[in-house]
Amino acid sequence: MAFAPMGPEASFFEVLDRHRESLLAALRRGGQEPPSGGSRVASRFEDSVGLQMVSHCTTRKIKSDSPKSVKKFALILKILSMIYKLVQSNTYATKRDIYYTDSQLFGNQTVVDNIINDISCMLKVSRRSLHILSTSKGLIAGNLRYIEEDGTKVNCTCGATAIAVPSNIQGIRNLVTDAKFVLIVEKDATFQRLLDDNFCNKLSPCIMITGKGVPDLNTRLLVKKLWDTFHVPVFTLVDADPHGIEIMCIYKYGSMSMSFEAHHLTVPAIRWLGLLPSDLKRLNVPKDSLIPLTNRDQMKLDSILRRPYVTCQPFWRKEMEIMADSKMKAEIQALTFLSSDYLSRVYLPNKLKFGGWI
Repeated sequence: MAFAPMGPEASFFEVLDRHRESLLAALRRGGQEPPSGGSRVASRFEDSVGLQMVSHCTTRKIKSDSPKSVKKFALILKILSMIYKLVQSNTYATKRDIYYTDSQLFGNQTVVDNIINDISCMLKVSRRSLHILSTSKGLIAGNLRYIEEDGTKVNCTCGATAIAVPSNIQGIRNLVTDAKFVLIVEKDATFQRLLDDNFCNKLSPCIMITGKGVPDLNTRLLVKKLWDTFHVPVFTLVDADPHGIEIMCIYKYGSMSMSFEAHHLTVPAIRWLGLLPSDLKRLNVPKDSLIPLTNRDQMKLDSILRRPYVTCQPFWRKEMEIMADSKMKAEIQALTFLSSDYLSRVYLPNKLKFGGWI
């Protein structure tokens, strides 16, 4: 049984429906985007995939008879033996589980994380294929139902609370939705505020997801699965600062460290809905609600502007140049100077109705 659409009248979604048609047409043309207004691996940028590992990248050799790498070699063998046992017994473990099998030997969680990434990259398989799961921190809410691998039926219908992103995305099945769009929200505080404002019911049908900052692997896998399954528009709502833009780029184009899994993680069709630096002037956000860019912010912004995918996003570049010229940034909460519910009542509905994304 499908969900009964609620909220705005059908005409509200005309722009969204046209956007979806352009995305589907792009997929039929071969996966390119429509024209838009192991760790430390060598990568290349491909518009339809994102950052992905090149086949001729440089490699590192780890030798058992080298004093410099003997410990790393031993740790790799240790984790490979654990992976072998997991696969043989058809059981699963998290990276945290592996670390706590011998925390003194590994030293810290980062060592385990990097070795698992190296093994996954070396064997050219996903972590899931190694029977290693990541702990989820993300949340999902809205017009979505699915069945988990163990048969548990999950209904994410928007309410006062959200559902935790599953730890086994590949195992979920029978996904059902009437959603017109997916909204990725950068921060948990903003996500919870939209829930409190009953945003999903006021502007349903839609799906909301947050990775609570930099997204974990499972949150990225879920966004990718929703796109592959439903092909509805996917938008991001992030702070108008370099850190928010970086997070949006991870969802859309991926990261260098996970470029060997780009085909399973990236959604190049994602669009930037807000908060745009140009919105700050358009909405007359007062200067005392803005925050000066730090030296670290400026370095991050310069780094993003030099990335290859910015070349094919001229409107993104323009927004980032506005930020660089003003030397100011803003959090989404800056909109509360207009009214406490301005984000859910005015800003997002207007953006979605009139196509205010780039």
